Amino acid sequence: MQIALAPMEGLVDDILRDVLTRVGGIDWCVTEFIRINDRLLPPSSFLALAPELAHGSRTRAGVPMRVQLLGSDPQLLAENAVQACELGAPVIDLNFGCPAKTVNRSRGGAVLLKEPELMFSIIEAVRRAVPAHIPVTSKMRLGYDSPDGAIDCARALADAGSAHVVVHARTKADGYKPPAHWEWVAKVAEAVKVPVFANGEVWTLEDYHRCRSISGVADIMLGRGLVSRPDLARQIAAWRDGREVVPMPWSEVRVLLDDFWRQARRKLAPRYAPGRLKQWLGMLTRSYPEAVELFAQVRREHDCEVLDRMLQVEIEVAA
Repeated sequence: MQIALAPMEGLVDDILRDVLTRVGGIDWCVTEFIRINDRLLPPSSFLALAPELAHGSRTRAGVPMRVQLLGSDPQLLAENAVQACELGAPVIDLNFGCPAKTVNRSRGGAVLLKEPELMFSIIEAVRRAVPAHIPVTSKMRLGYDSPDGAIDCARALADAGSAHVVVHARTKADGYKPPAHWEWVAKVAEAVKVPVFANGEVWTLEDYHRCRSISGVADIMLGRGLVSRPDLARQIAAWRDGREVVPMPWSEVRVLLDDFWRQARRKLAPRYAPGRLKQWLGMLTRSYPEAVELFAQVRREHDCEVLDRMLQVEIEVAA
């Protein structure tokens, strides 16, 4: 049984990957997607979204990081996958699930679920191009408008060489609206001969138990649930290993939030750092009443130095 941190564009960047993986329970994580349009990207493009490549492709806690690519041209994706491997990527993941309209309009992400033959060609080309010891994996949704083609898409990925398939248990049209259709994960797992990970609507340990019962799969990829409850993977891992499950108190979450803010202040421009703080804090309000109170205090503030004082965090910003 493996527990993975999902790739989420504009949310789970290297800062949040660092903070969340230090909590424990996460076996591996994935970068935000690197978009492949019309050329071989320079190393700097990979390092911008995956700076862990320069540190053994692991987060500070030692959790392995995989590189995710998004695009529709099999040969271009293959060439860029080779580039990522040369930079140190231990696994190449392909995105067939992003529901964003801008991504889908450029023939990327979930829109490819309409073309299982192309999905097969992409995985096949990447699998053929990268070294044999480097796994190629994939993430998909149940379909674009309906889950009727989910089995065909999953088979295309598995037959082309995807080492495992992560299934976000909703269609593109569903977006992120509950419920997640875990029963379809069971159908996919029955249809393919590679491991299947369930993804979607797991916010608590109890949700994980229900997902496992309905989907029949133990492997899980956690997204918004883990961002909203930073110790969710640790809770699931404790249950898996037969250890006592002790939820993380707000006092410990607050330490993580302060560290996140320090890192955001060092890395991001002052105009962007406050938004990233509020983005994560807003998601924490789902699980922690204390986060609701803190979010109400900071939500209208945009000045980094004022936020430093409000959070009572000392910041050392390089000149």
